[in-house]
Amino acid sequence: MESIIVRGNGALSGQIPIAGAKNACLTLMPATLLSDEPLTLTNAPRLSDIRTMTELLQSLGAEVSTTQDGQVLVLSSQKLSSTRADYDIVRKMRASILVLGPLLAREGRAEVSLPGGCAIGARPVDLHLRALEAMGAEMELRDGYVHASAPGGLKGGVFEFPTVSVGATENALMAATLAKGTTVLKNAAREPEIVDLAQCLRRMGARIAGEGSRTITIEGVDRLGGATHPVVTDRIELGTYMLAPAICGGEVECLGGRIDLVGAFCEKLDAAGISVAQTGAGVKVSRTNGGIRAVDVTTEPFPGFPTDLQAQMMALLCMAEGTSVLEEKIFENRFMHAPELMRMGADIDVSGGTATVRGVERLKGAPVMATDLRASVSLILAGLAAEGETIVNRVYHLDRGYERVEEKLGNVGAHIERVSGQ
Repeated sequence: MESIIVRGNGALSGQIPIAGAKNACLTLMPATLLSDEPLTLTNAPRLSDIRTMTELLQSLGAEVSTTQDGQVLVLSSQKLSSTRADYDIVRKMRASILVLGPLLAREGRAEVSLPGGCAIGARPVDLHLRALEAMGAEMELRDGYVHASAPGGLKGGVFEFPTVSVGATENALMAATLAKGTTVLKNAAREPEIVDLAQCLRRMGARIAGEGSRTITIEGVDRLGGATHPVVTDRIELGTYMLAPAICGGEVECLGGRIDLVGAFCEKLDAAGISVAQTGAGVKVSRTNGGIRAVDVTTEPFPGFPTDLQAQMMALLCMAEGTSVLEEKIFENRFMHAPELMRMGADIDVSGGTATVRGVERLKGAPVMATDLRASVSLILAGLAAEGETIVNRVYHLDRGYERVEEKLGNVGAHIERVSGQ
């Protein structure tokens, strides 16, 4: 099993290119199922989750090819051979549920395994099903599968999400593009990935208004065509690499970054004493003078502070001057990185959905274990500023969401390497 070894060695300097968004690309790829014409995605990230979604789409009869070292995906669903998404693939990744809406809209039926999961909470799919039922779909849960049907096709409807759900908004948005009539989604998610999906679907011929707001209106069309669409910048990768110079000191420019994608996060960095500036090429982050100030963080749906940056932010606050309180309001069980940070000398108390972090003067390298995707990179960030050597085990989590992390951090001066058999 592979591990990553990090040796703390001071300030960082240079540029880090930011990839296309994993969560956006995983949503855009199933959109191919809505059309018999090719969909080309540029700026695609090169990640294991993308390979899993490729495998799933191919199992349904779609053709997927890559060019430009994997950064361009060409998808074609001219002839689908199946409407069943098997457990053996779906269990690997929760985003697999996003084939449900497109299959139902185009084929009038779908069998999709209930997804496997993350260790960060239950994350049920009930909102996905209820939104599709509002468009006339019939749902039955049987033998671990969602059996969905709409023999006469989906019909426009109105659905108000009782709680904000990014995935359910995406599934419903895709399905509504081919529904008969007009669909209105209320209390919809506002994330940049939703906006990106709507822009891609519009390029394919969909009629959508209101993405990025709480109410999205979709006027169904008879068919969608092909399109070429660039995947939006990954705001979570952006925020993660912005934290590297914040933790270690120095100055790093994140190429392709946009402050508007991480506004609430940037506000917290500013409060912590970190300098952030938009440049012509991206976002520049520096900490050249003074220490890190303690700040309180509460995770919220966009445009609030992202839950996917909470673990990384905790790594920064472990070395802040004073006490910080982090409140996790999106997922339960999302402080599993805290005990691992404590192995490195962090002073953290966790009580339910709240973590109290008292800053320490320095962290010390130690063997630690990644428990999920974002936790794994938080431990790497902590290791960059720790004394001595940090060995991060179970880094297969990391490869689901970060491409070439050793190369990107190594190019700005980090001492980091991947090894086998640790």
